Amino acid sequence: MKVKVLVSLKEGVLDPQAKAITHALYAHGFDTLRHIKLSKEMILDMQESDPQRAYKLAEDMCEQLLANVVIEDYCIEILQ
Repeated sequence: MKVKVLVSLKEGVLDPQAKAITHALYAHGFDTLRHIKLSKEMILDMQESDPQRAYKLAEDMCEQLLANVVIEDYCIEILQ
């Protein structure tokens, strides 16, 4: 079963990389851009057939290692 995990900074946490990209896009004339939020996408391929168990395993992985839950949020999606 494949599970997609997106990890991104929480609202209010400074993101200098996104800010730099925003400024560069403004400099290239993309003046309608309002905000950029960067995320890390991970596809986990698990030997698990139960979607609820796969979700729980991915959640445990995020809580323990994949996300810094103090400053990052994560979103889990079961793909197959």
